Amino acid sequence: MKISRDDNVVELTGPPVFNYGEKVKSLKTVRNDGTFQGKEIGDILVKKGDIGYVTSIGSFLQQFYIYGIEFVEYGYRVGMCGKELESLEPNRAPAEEYLE
Repeated sequence: MKISRDDNVVELTGPPVFNYGEKVKSLKTVRNDGTFQGKEIGDILVKKGDIGYVTSIGSFLQQFYIYGIEFVEYGYRVGMCGKELESLEPNRAPAEEYLE
């Protein structure tokens, strides 16, 4: 698997798009890339439309925020980037406005 790195985007220069405890929806189906223990590579971890909550905020490649999303329905946490998520909090601007 090749990591696609967009050199023009450095999210870490600004604040995170999502906050701790924020309710979010997955915009993508996420499969195990081999970093999730207990599941086979290629197994679906999260389906598009699944609901979770932000439990941690980290970084990847010193460039992107990675959000630990607790999917209560499944009982586990998955790391996702901001463009894979949509806030379900009322009166919130779409994430795309923050990521441009």
